[in-house]
Amino acid sequence: MRTYDDTFSGQRIYPGKGKLFVRGDSKVFRFQNGKSESLFLQRKNPRRIAWTVLFRRQHRKGISEEVAKKRSRRTVKAQRAIVGASLDVIKERRSLRPEVRSAARLAAIKEAKDKKQESAAAKKAEKAKSAAGAAKGQAAGRVTSKQGSKGAAAKPAIHSR
Repeated sequence: MRTYDDTFSGQRIYPGKGKLFVRGDSKVFRFQNGKSESLFLQRKNPRRIAWTVLFRRQHRKGISEEVAKKRSRRTVKAQRAIVGASLDVIKERRSLRPEVRSAARLAAIKEAKDKKQESAAAKKAEKAKSAAGAAKGQAAGRVTSKQGSKGAAAKPAIHSR
């Protein structure tokens, strides 16, 4: 048996009952009785009228206790490895004590500083060596241009006839 829902109240309309209302734009409205039709034509909001299905649904009326209290699932966080570090390494780092972590950090900083100092010293020695070589070249009477000292090819000698 085909039943329809009341457009205003939301209640079921059985065959042979109710009214059909067709608006100017050809939209069809079905009403269970004159009461719901009258309220619809007065442009009443069915969510504000206590006996309509929309009002009861909005205000959570008549819902059985089992349906109302749904248990929400707790999200389970899964730990995954990051590129460059396996899961074991990550867990190990996380479980380190703060003292051990700070000591390791200080050691890493000291190592980086030593390395930087060593490279700076090597650079300084290289510069002193090149400066000494340049001084030697000037003592011999050789004059080199800025580009020549950087390794540019020497200009070809000009020959006049």
